[in-house]
Amino acid sequence: MENKEIKIKIDGAEYLANEGDTILQIARKNGVKIPSLCYHSDLEPKASCRLCLVAIEGRKGFFTSCSTLAEDGMNISTDSPEIRELRKKNLELLFAQHIERCNSCVRGVNCRFLKLAKEYGVDLKKYDDRKIKYPNFQFGPSIFFNSSKCIDCRNCVEMCEKQAVNFFDLQSHNSFIETTPTKDPKRDCVYCGQCIIHCPSGALSEVDSVPDVEHALADKDKYVVFQIAPSIRTTLGEEFGMEYGVNVTKQTFAALRRVGAAKVFDVSVAADVTTVEEANELIERVTSKKGLPMFTSCCPAWVKFVEFYYPEFIPNLTTVRSPQTILGGLTKTYFAEKEKVDPKKIVVVSIMPCTAKKYEITRKEFDVNGLKPIDYVLTTRELARLLKSHDIDLKEMPMEEGDIPWDSPTGAGIIYGATGGVTESALRTAVHKLCGQKLEKIDFKQVRGMEETREATIEINDIRLKIGIANGLGNAKKILEEIKKDPSKYDYVEIMACYGGCIGGGGQPLPTNKEIRQKRAQGLYNIDETKEVRLADESGTVEKLYKEFFTDKNIIHKICHTHYSQKKKENKF
Repeated sequence: MENKEIKIKIDGAEYLANEGDTILQIARKNGVKIPSLCYHSDLEPKASCRLCLVAIEGRKGFFTSCSTLAEDGMNISTDSPEIRELRKKNLELLFAQHIERCNSCVRGVNCRFLKLAKEYGVDLKKYDDRKIKYPNFQFGPSIFFNSSKCIDCRNCVEMCEKQAVNFFDLQSHNSFIETTPTKDPKRDCVYCGQCIIHCPSGALSEVDSVPDVEHALADKDKYVVFQIAPSIRTTLGEEFGMEYGVNVTKQTFAALRRVGAAKVFDVSVAADVTTVEEANELIERVTSKKGLPMFTSCCPAWVKFVEFYYPEFIPNLTTVRSPQTILGGLTKTYFAEKEKVDPKKIVVVSIMPCTAKKYEITRKEFDVNGLKPIDYVLTTRELARLLKSHDIDLKEMPMEEGDIPWDSPTGAGIIYGATGGVTESALRTAVHKLCGQKLEKIDFKQVRGMEETREATIEINDIRLKIGIANGLGNAKKILEEIKKDPSKYDYVEIMACYGGCIGGGGQPLPTNKEIRQKRAQGLYNIDETKEVRLADESGTVEKLYKEFFTDKNIIHKICHTHYSQKKKENKF
């Protein structure tokens, strides 16, 4: 049943809206500016920052537009001397519980909090900082929490609850409520970084790896290789004022050379390798009817979630490594041998959309010949800071290709960055091999979309595969509970911890919401459609790799496969 249509006025202009929409939602849809900090479209309105105040004709007082439902005939004012003064006072009170470290803050010029303070002429020091002695916390190698910057909006608490992780607690502290990491041994961080994406104050950020990378670049004895993830190409541009979803692959390669990269590679090539190996494993499991459903494992936050919260499902995880890990391993073996470079001197820096990738590279089970495949991970935001510190503007960069041999991915490798992309990539190859003939259609659009959970049944000739897809770990939990009740419900399950998949990762540019994620994903699908080769198993690079290097199962296993095990709580405070 469709919602009833209503008419309202905002600042004298009339707008049509759906009954049940809030005033803020209607304003945002129509380009009417109302400031807010705590509001995020992924979360329930909390009305805690009280910056989105509006006046409603015929009603006394002021109302938070994020939590007030619009009614037919409403006449709303978003700006007046009284409203501006209230917003200013609320900002001053918020800054009383937020330590200002603006010069060193990772938000830098992208801080919405600071921009509002300047807009409303806020005296940042009007009130004493009440959180000056609040502690810092670090969650593994991935996330940094400066609780002295926390404005108690509780977005991180709700987001972590939606993720079915519940790593944050609310505790009483000198008559105030304080957000802290939990001490419960049954709850642990999985490093997805969704708390960062939804934090409006900069209290949460990734652990900064830029200084380490700068040090490696300055060391003349090091051979620094950068590799970029599939999703980076349609998100990095945002940090330089470009439109959502714009493909900046070639500009990124050029920029990385300007900061001193010896080589720049495309992780999407390794995604093609992951696809081939994962498709082979899926075929084996489906044919033998053992180990089903098979779960994807390229999302490290999802893998940690299984290892900690659902260890009984560890055997269902594919043994295939993530693309970044495979490419790092190949760079320090196959590439190093061909180019006669000492692998011990190679420093591999992955540009990832993901804070959990910082955790993934610490796994000892991924080591190859005693070396870590990846030395450092920079998020998309960190790469932008690195480039800007070198006075590099991505918009001004020329178009340059990646370096051989990891420069020519198929379309299948590129769509890994969107939810459903890993599934579609694997299906293109698995169904192709199972059918033993060329597919008439390789676009499996039934697995695409921004819905939080999706189901699809793929039927071609005698092939019938039942697929489950979820983005967001709370949705993953729903699928796991379904499988407990009906183990035969799915053959193949793709889980991405972040909403929208990697394009909505914890390390991506801010802001991030459903509309932005959709544009980023569409950018990837647009690239895929223009590719001459769109099946991973038809990649000339992959074919050459299997002929020259992957000549026996031991080598393939060493580079491409791994194992997982039950995890105990790692973050204790």
